[in-house]
Amino acid sequence: MRGYPPVARFPFTGVVEMADMRLALVLNAISPAIGGVLVRGEKGTAKSTAVRALAAVLPAVDVVEGCRFSCDPAAPDADCPDGPHAASAPSVTRPARLVELPVGSTEDRLTGSLDVERALTQGITTFQPGLLAGAHRGVLYVDEVNLLHDHLVDLLLDAAALGTNYVERDGVSVRHAARFLLVGTMNPEEGELRPQLLDRFGLTVEVAAPRDVALRAEVVRRRLAFDADPDAFAARFAEEESALADSIRTARELLPSVVLGDAALEQIAAVCAAFDVDGLRADIVTARAAMAHAAWRGSTEVSTEDIREAARLALPHRRRRNPFDAPGLDERQLDDALGSPEPDPEPDPDGPGDGPGEGGESAPSPGQAPGREEGADQPEAGGDQGASGDQGAGGQRIAAPGATFRAKLIEVPGVGTGAAGRRSRAVTETGRTVAARRPVGPVRHVHLVGTIVAAAPHQRARGSHGPGLTLLRDDLREALREGKEGNLVLFVVDASGSMAARARMAAVKGAVLSLLLDAYQRRDKVGLISFRGSTAELLLPPTSSVEAAAARLTTMPTGGRTPLQTGLLEAHAVLARERLRDPQRRPLLVVVTDGRHTSGADPSRAAALLERDGVASVVVDCESGPVRLGMAVTLAEQLGGTCLQLGELAAGDGAAQNLADSVRALRGVA
Repeated sequence: MRGYPPVARFPFTGVVEMADMRLALVLNAISPAIGGVLVRGEKGTAKSTAVRALAAVLPAVDVVEGCRFSCDPAAPDADCPDGPHAASAPSVTRPARLVELPVGSTEDRLTGSLDVERALTQGITTFQPGLLAGAHRGVLYVDEVNLLHDHLVDLLLDAAALGTNYVERDGVSVRHAARFLLVGTMNPEEGELRPQLLDRFGLTVEVAAPRDVALRAEVVRRRLAFDADPDAFAARFAEEESALADSIRTARELLPSVVLGDAALEQIAAVCAAFDVDGLRADIVTARAAMAHAAWRGSTEVSTEDIREAARLALPHRRRRNPFDAPGLDERQLDDALGSPEPDPEPDPDGPGDGPGEGGESAPSPGQAPGREEGADQPEAGGDQGASGDQGAGGQRIAAPGATFRAKLIEVPGVGTGAAGRRSRAVTETGRTVAARRPVGPVRHVHLVGTIVAAAPHQRARGSHGPGLTLLRDDLREALREGKEGNLVLFVVDASGSMAARARMAAVKGAVLSLLLDAYQRRDKVGLISFRGSTAELLLPPTSSVEAAAARLTTMPTGGRTPLQTGLLEAHAVLARERLRDPQRRPLLVVVTDGRHTSGADPSRAAALLERDGVASVVVDCESGPVRLGMAVTLAEQLGGTCLQLGELAAGDGAAQNLADSVRALRGVA
């Protein structure tokens, strides 16, 4: 295959501002044991540019020649699948690699797997390395890590924490070293990582585009200059790049000599306790980051300022008590916990040196501590707007959400083929193998046993004498895997005056918020429609950002008449559009109403349209009082779905019959 010339990379020291991000990346380059960096920020903020530029300033590595697992000739891995390596094995020096993990990757591509082709054609069991092997002693970069399948995030975080990749699959039992700098980037607008996974990243930083006009102009100026002549632009920063690479190398060499005294360790423990973080991972990461920061300054002793900088990067994402809380850190509280009311305004002057960038901004020069303009005092998702039930604009009432609870599982009936998630049954890339079948189109996952069983009876007739099997296309069998999928959960909420009566709206919002929390945990997309007066409004188009839905719900006003049909027609239109965009993601319609319709036509026609399209529906009956009209039950029947009382949404003993069974029964699905 003809090779392509290398693509020029934007220089790391040419990135404008983003001091926290640059420091976090450098600290992890000095000490990969910190556990990686998660960079959160809006689109177009140079997240990917900075990460891809990092590999160029990492020290080159010596590797055993021909080793697919990049063994260090000075200390080769005893468990290397290509080993054992002799002490006199030839070696080569190459740049540190940047390996990118695509969002659509599979488990075998990440961890490695049996070389099926050689196993079937030659009878030889050979391990095919994955991306973790390629990233050993380099950088593993995951763009849009929040969109990566959860089990893949678990695998790569485990490998990053252990420094070893274990593969037990397809009859292969392999382990090999996998020590790399893990970097993930994400846009929170596209959905959050679960807190359990968020905690596994060592450090996190928030980035945002500068609001200063001069800085924004400088960003554009540099980008245009780079696009016009990448080589000339890189040459402008060559000296700074070289100095930064030397500083990282020096800090790495100094790191084993850094002493974390008992007083500093107690300071770290006091800070983590003051912020009430869960577990002890925060303490360990903060200690490692503080030691790396000390080495970066050229010191062998951890200081209070080292701890402060480490805590600013290690603690914000570990303080979340609710999935809808935005990461953040009160720096005044941090100073109090450290016993220093005022932070040091300037970086340590004894650091490895300064390297000012151009255009008045400070480039990520060796020894320069970050500014604190980024990630400070981030507002929490949803806020407390309307928390006291105040009047909105024009006299509209805004009720505060009531208490949340753990919602029971609502499944879409049948077996889908949508994106991996945690809600409904589906044929997926990663679930458990339930059968072997003849492939339709290209074979994606060979069912090894099924293939051998299909081919074995024909070996004598085909003149095969081994080793290996003589295979024909008809012998191949594909693994059918079943797991869970994420769905599109579209909430249609009645915000009319009848819902506001008797303070029901607080309970309704609390229930919907509970369902949103459940959707967050099950990796669903969500959308939110409200209807009142004479119109329906799409408050939030379908998105992976459940946090945005929670914010819209909190500030949703109520009042006016009840145009139920208008709300259902809007839902039908939204689902029709989404079916074109994402045809494999099955929808679940959740209508929250008391069933009244005091404005517009009868809702039966709109309900029939949704039922005809096969939309799985659940009506949450919000009717209260001693006399009930049962209109919500009638609506559920028209939709071909099921109806539950508001109090039947909670999971646990004594709860109503599982909603999935109810939906299947009403829709006649076995």
